Amino acid sequence: MTGILAAVCIAILVVMAIALARAFKAPTVYDRILGVNMFGTKTVLFIAVIGFLMGRPDFLDIAIVYALINFIGMVAVLRFFEYTSPIE
Repeated sequence: MTGILAAVCIAILVVMAIALARAFKAPTVYDRILGVNMFGTKTVLFIAVIGFLMGRPDFLDIAIVYALINFIGMVAVLRFFEYTSPIE
């Protein structure tokens, strides 16, 4: 069981790297925002899996707080770009 969860953690880290690549190399601002949001979502998943792997259920609370911060941050950034013109 531990080996499977370790493989899941590695897979999540690979997907996080792909999300960062999309955030840095995307053609538009909205694609970059999508990459950063995907990175935040995978970070929440990674924290939850690591907490389960280490036997620390309190990590789930940290993951939920991080998800809320990620959501509010994305709404704020999208509201900012809604009212300003992005520099391309």
